[in-house]
Amino acid sequence: MLVSLIITTYNRPDALFLVLKSVESQSILPEEIIIADDGSNNITKELIDSFKLQTSLKIIHSWQKNDGFRAAKSRNKAIAQSSSDYIILIDGDTILHPEFVQDHISNSEKGYFIQGNRVLLTEKATRSSIESMSINFTFFSNGIKNRKNAIHSALLSNLFSKKISYLSGIKTCNMSFFKKDCININGFDNNFEGWGREDSEFALRLLNSGINRNNLRFNAIQFHLWHLENTRISLLNNDLILKSSLDSQSKWCNNGIDKYL
Repeated sequence: MLVSLIITTYNRPDALFLVLKSVESQSILPEEIIIADDGSNNITKELIDSFKLQTSLKIIHSWQKNDGFRAAKSRNKAIAQSSSDYIILIDGDTILHPEFVQDHISNSEKGYFIQGNRVLLTEKATRSSIESMSINFTFFSNGIKNRKNAIHSALLSNLFSKKISYLSGIKTCNMSFFKKDCININGFDNNFEGWGREDSEFALRLLNSGINRNNLRFNAIQFHLWHLENTRISLLNNDLILKSSLDSQSKWCNNGIDKYL
């Protein structure tokens, strides 16, 4: 199965470099990497151009003008450029376990999207990782907050992964789905601007259209680099968009990925 790995980023080239290095170390490489860049400056472009010269990975830089937090639109533009059947979404500050892509592929199933977990790193561990350019994290590493999420085990994954239908814990920093399922609900809603809820609303429409959730545990591990929290100034408006989709049991958004296909 061909896989496109979509990486969202905004003005954090030091973290993005570590993420790309962790992609290079995957046991199974994605067919392509598409960097969904929400308006970063030229330093990020220079990092990507430099990395492309020293890697065999296929990397596409999908950039949009900086006009505030517009992750929904940025992801739509990146997914529209993808050439693969299966999409994995991550953030540009999540270092991947070597089996991350393999785990998403192995657990993919028609009629489901996958929601994975993340391991949170402390500020000190993050600073050390960036300074040393280290991507080697395990269950035993220092600076891990939720250590159990760092356990990689097929047995435990089979026991504790669950197929569920609720929105709690939805995060696009570790999510995968078949591209056709995304197209069928018109992707993310471009009306979401500012941090929050665009991922939950996207998952809601998948669920409403009959694509259920596989909540993956102890597989598809990623280590999330520390950062200051994004402003919640747009959350009230975004909550209203989510509520409207909940009330109407929406399966489609009018302002979605079809604008870029």
